[in-house]
Amino acid sequence: MYQSIDNAVAACITLTPEERLLFHSLLKFRKARKRTWLLQEGEICNFEAFIVRGCIRVFYCDEAGAEINLHFAIEGGWVSDLQSFSEQTPSTMFIETLEDCELLLLDHSAKTDLLNRIPRFERFFRLHLQHSLITLQNRWHALLAHTAEQRYNAFLDHYPDIARRVTQIQIARYIGVSPEFLSKMRSLMYKRVG
Repeated sequence: MYQSIDNAVAACITLTPEERLLFHSLLKFRKARKRTWLLQEGEICNFEAFIVRGCIRVFYCDEAGAEINLHFAIEGGWVSDLQSFSEQTPSTMFIETLEDCELLLLDHSAKTDLLNRIPRFERFFRLHLQHSLITLQNRWHALLAHTAEQRYNAFLDHYPDIARRVTQIQIARYIGVSPEFLSKMRSLMYKRVG
């Protein structure tokens, strides 16, 4: 159960066996069935979740009630609402499982305890945050500078494992187009290729 998270941590920092056991003791294992809300708008996010198995989406609803996917996460990824978790304020996002999931959760007080007792974890979480910010920066750039077709192709190229596991509706909500537009665009793309 801990092998994948241990590998992720070991890529950034080295832990003693005792520190690894302490880290494990602060994690909470949770199984969640497909279509489970891990977080809803208005709730305070009290977890950072490492995905052992499954696929999750983070999204918000615009003023018209349309869902906008911000992020997908699969095995080896993390999911949370960073602002709500860090500031302990109500979330503006939703987090939902798209598949049956197995998660290792670190709650707010456990993370504080972890950072106090093993300060090297500051480096691990800093590198994780840095990676997330780079991904977000690239996503913003794509939304502003690329066509829908370019965004779709980039999604397929960069996230092939996710693209095979989520519906076209979910992909449309991620690249910023309606499902109908994505369907028409894909049809035109296949005609050009064929």
